[in-house]
Amino acid sequence: MKEFKILILFLFISLFTSCQKEEEEIIDDSQNPAPANLVVGTPLVNLLARTSQFPTGIDNVLDNSSCFYVQLPVTITVNSQNVTVSNQSDYQTVQNIKDASSLDNDVVFFTYPITIKFQDFTSKVINSLSELNNEINNCDDDDDLDEIDCITINYPISINIYNTDNQIANTITLQNNSQFFNFIDNLSSSVIAAIVYPISVTDSNGNNVVVNSNSQLETLIDDSIDDCNSGSGGPNLVFSSVVSSGTWRITYFYDDGDETSDYAGYNFTFNAIGTSIATKNSTSINGTWSTYLDSGNTIFDLLFNGDTLDEIEDDWRVVEFSSTIIRLKDSSGGSNDTDYLNFTKN
Repeated sequence: MKEFKILILFLFISLFTSCQKEEEEIIDDSQNPAPANLVVGTPLVNLLARTSQFPTGIDNVLDNSSCFYVQLPVTITVNSQNVTVSNQSDYQTVQNIKDASSLDNDVVFFTYPITIKFQDFTSKVINSLSELNNEINNCDDDDDLDEIDCITINYPISINIYNTDNQIANTITLQNNSQFFNFIDNLSSSVIAAIVYPISVTDSNGNNVVVNSNSQLETLIDDSIDDCNSGSGGPNLVFSSVVSSGTWRITYFYDDGDETSDYAGYNFTFNAIGTSIATKNSTSINGTWSTYLDSGNTIFDLLFNGDTLDEIEDDWRVVEFSSTIIRLKDSSGGSNDTDYLNFTKN
């Protein structure tokens, strides 16, 4: 069966390379996914989802939720003042009312009905406060990392697909963010997918950039996060204060393959004085941590006693962080290998 799949995949790749000059090769290697593929849960796929999603975090001053966006115009009451929010510039008016006094509750009350829009571009009419609260309560856990709205993918783009269940290979063409987001949202481990490069992306400075590989695309998005509304931690968060608050667990670690499961059960505490401790069951491992700036990037340096945690010992670049998640990355200059480490707050 494996040989049959490889034969089918070879014919599929040959077909496309005969029709187009340059395309990404799709490789069936589920144990160690090739960098050319779009793999569920990997940093690039998560970044593309945030880049193509409907922007639901821009109106948090109204709904305090990044799960959905309240369609404008709406009429609200906040701190006994009635406001008609007609466009995004009116968000500042609402924020100013909230900031005017520290003695009020800053709760926003909507005049119903309102229409909310979700990340997958679907909409729903909400007729009461209880219906709105239901949507908020049903919202998945928010990691505080909102949409990446300063990167624009220039469509159409094409994606080569091979379905390992039915052994069918084809190419789809995506015309907009809605189609791309929903493709990623429905991507499964049985589908091997690869973007057909080159593609064009408009960066945070308004420049059109030709991208030729997954690594270039990921780097472009990562390097632009500071220019986006989501920010890298936001203006009011300091990395050293965030990391030294509470305990953390590893939710993604990639080093020549996904090795996240190797760290299941570990809880990490990073004390403000620069010491750290990793605990699992009755075992504790002491260590140290520090931060410094390198070419404008915050570096998170980790060291632990012994060799149990030596694979995560590194001088990691802080790509992005919030009060609940820290995304780290390390690229080796000589081998061009990239390692990833994500911490999520317990």
